Amino acid sequence: MHLVDITMFYAAEGNGVSTYLNAKARWLARQGRVQHTILSPNVDSGGAAPALVRVPAVALPGINGFRMPTSVRAPARLLRQAAPDLIEAGDAGHSAWAALRLRRRLGVPAIAFYHSDLPRLVRPRFGQTAEGVACKYLSHLYRQFDLVLAPSRTMVEQLHAMGVHGARHQPLGIDSSIFHPSRRVETLRAHLRLPESARLLVYAGRFTHEKKLPLLIEAVRKLGRPYHLLMVGGGLDLPHYPQITYLPFKRNQRHLARLLASCDVLVHPGDCETFGLIVLEAMACGLPTVATSGGGVAELVDDDTGILAQPNCVDSLAGAIEAIYERDLAALGANARRKAAEYYDWNEILPQVMRRYQGVLGTRGLDEPGARSICVTD
Repeated sequence: MHLVDITMFYAAEGNGVSTYLNAKARWLARQGRVQHTILSPNVDSGGAAPALVRVPAVALPGINGFRMPTSVRAPARLLRQAAPDLIEAGDAGHSAWAALRLRRRLGVPAIAFYHSDLPRLVRPRFGQTAEGVACKYLSHLYRQFDLVLAPSRTMVEQLHAMGVHGARHQPLGIDSSIFHPSRRVETLRAHLRLPESARLLVYAGRFTHEKKLPLLIEAVRKLGRPYHLLMVGGGLDLPHYPQITYLPFKRNQRHLARLLASCDVLVHPGDCETFGLIVLEAMACGLPTVATSGGGVAELVDDDTGILAQPNCVDSLAGAIEAIYERDLAALGANARRKAAEYYDWNEILPQVMRRYQGVLGTRGLDEPGARSICVTD
């Protein structure tokens, strides 16, 4: 069997989609039964595993540095040359339409993974009318796929409201051997020139408008010392204050895990995440989480692993950060580690994905070690 993933959201510098596809490629390589190719505008063709094929594309403003294919024809041609048995489209643009073209002309089964909350991203920039247009577009697009996956129940419900009634909940995962509490180093505060008494918060990810990072920065400023915020990532230029330290994006997952495990609490202020992979990575490192009750992140954080604040509210976010330090951080972190490792390790999640593929193909023969059914909720 030849599985081809196609998406404009796969990139060398990494993001949630890239993490998912890389983990899938490594897992499939170990199984040894499925050929796997990734088509993306943001890579150079060639390489070992996974096989990468570059899609012709142009850079456009407003899409966080990703490149968009110049037409449907080019990715459709590359898909046809790859001769896939199954296609998974990871964005709602030309990649998806190229997959549907092969489905229509050659009968190749096509799956869509709804990684980005497009309507919610569109509304702040272009208004409510544009949000409605985006919903109609997604409904028209996704109803043509054999299967649509979404990483959170919130996104499944959103798709259902658009008229995409067959969408299925498929969480993403983490490598719990890399993201582990043992990565902690006790010298991080000294390296950052902070006192041992500093309450060290961390955010890691892209610095983009939808992440609501100004809210987090203002909440930390409002709290004052001893709170200190470590911001790991890049993108928008954000204000510099003595209570904030910026570090560049960490492509190496072990380096990221070391930073996460060496902090006290992950704080994620965004309210339009479809999933929130960084939250799971921090949980696996033994960190409690302060997040908001909006978006997919809220499904990962419960009272045993963190605190949820109101979306778009500096006071609520600051209050939640303050409140979590009144609780037993060690117990919260242990609960977080247990939940992430037991239910969201890639060795639990990817067999679920394989069963999704088998359901579409109507065949057997792929490796599918047993996985916990609690994580597969339709």
